[in-house]
Amino acid sequence: MPDYREKLWPSPWLFIIIALVIPASLLVFLPISVLAGILTGAGLYLGSALLLVLASPTVTVAGGVLTAGRARIETRLLGEAVPVEGADATLERGQKLDARAWLLIRGWIAPVVRIPLTDPTDPAPYWLVSSRRPQKMAAAINGSRRPASSN
Repeated sequence: MPDYREKLWPSPWLFIIIALVIPASLLVFLPISVLAGILTGAGLYLGSALLLVLASPTVTVAGGVLTAGRARIETRLLGEAVPVEGADATLERGQKLDARAWLLIRGWIAPVVRIPLTDPTDPAPYWLVSSRRPQKMAAAINGSRRPASSN
């Protein structure tokens, strides 16, 4: 059982926005055929919505490992995760962003969690991950950190 799991689903307003492909395709195809316009609009909308859902990454903290999308890292290699919300989150994604940082951010999810890396061999100074529940994600990461084994 994971300590934390979140699917970064698109916001409902995003599905409303992509519905604009329907009138756009009608404008293009109505002079050719009403049926072609309707079918193209519906197909483009459904295809776009399906792509948004299928491309939604999952963030998981389980067994001392943080998985964000396809990336994985042991939590023992992480510093203190910090939840960032509001105007500070906007700054973290913009003016304060380090170009070397590893990002899993989604424009429709404002809060982020800043996760510093303590591994000196990793070129990224930190991970920045979108989350609708940044406090819980940060707590799960910080709580799952395990000391390095002494072999």
